[in-house]
Amino acid sequence: MGGAERTARKRRQQQRQQGRNVVAQARAAGGGGKRVGLIVGVVVLVAAVVVGGVLWTNASKNETQGQGIPVAQPVKSEYPEKRDGVVVETGNPQAEATIDVYADFLCPACGSFYQQYGDELNQKVADGSLKVRTHMVPMLVEASDPPGYSLDAANAALLAADEGQFTTFHDSLFENQPAEGARGYDDKQLIQLGRDIGIESKAFTDGIRNGKYDKQLTDAFEKIAKDPKLAQEGPQGKGFSTPTVTHEGRIVQLGDGWLDRITSGANS
Repeated sequence: MGGAERTARKRRQQQRQQGRNVVAQARAAGGGGKRVGLIVGVVVLVAAVVVGGVLWTNASKNETQGQGIPVAQPVKSEYPEKRDGVVVETGNPQAEATIDVYADFLCPACGSFYQQYGDELNQKVADGSLKVRTHMVPMLVEASDPPGYSLDAANAALLAADEGQFTTFHDSLFENQPAEGARGYDDKQLIQLGRDIGIESKAFTDGIRNGKYDKQLTDAFEKIAKDPKLAQEGPQGKGFSTPTVTHEGRIVQLGDGWLDRITSGANS
């Protein structure tokens, strides 16, 4: 059961108990049938609101079910995309600046990062001034309902990289990001996204269905999570979080002009 569903269930239980309490109080106080009838009417109204809330919650949670994933239109680049283990390198191999980006396809902050900086990153990759090493981090495996989307999406993105279609696949998932705690995209939807961007190979389809890179991704995340160089201060103390960007082995403090400073050779 996901967090959103647990919250809704708890709210329903509380509302039902409140309704019982109100009826009991009315009967104890007397006041005849009209008063009790009025209270019962209120309880019925509360029940209707609860049912409506449940329907809305379920619809919202399952919003991605049966939906195609729209294809993103990233900036075209003449530079290669190459999978290196569970990292994908995009851009000019001789670019003067290289950054490492650690992100989870389900992470809301990662979605905001790509909304804010995705176009700029793609532009700098396309003009040859930047190489990006993308680390798909399956950090929120338990945060989808059913669990697993974080890892499934990361695995699918690596398979798309094998087909030379990483950027389009990657950007499509972030532009149409499912909500944390809700349903992600299933294997069928991820396979269809691949087809929509021109991936027809059996290796891609089979790799999604059998989780080809799942173990490698999980092993890599365990190392990343323990790397002191990637730890930052957060609400729950110091540790790894997403998104994280590094340049020359140091964590980049994101803010106005950070990418221009890196690509112009200035200290980040």
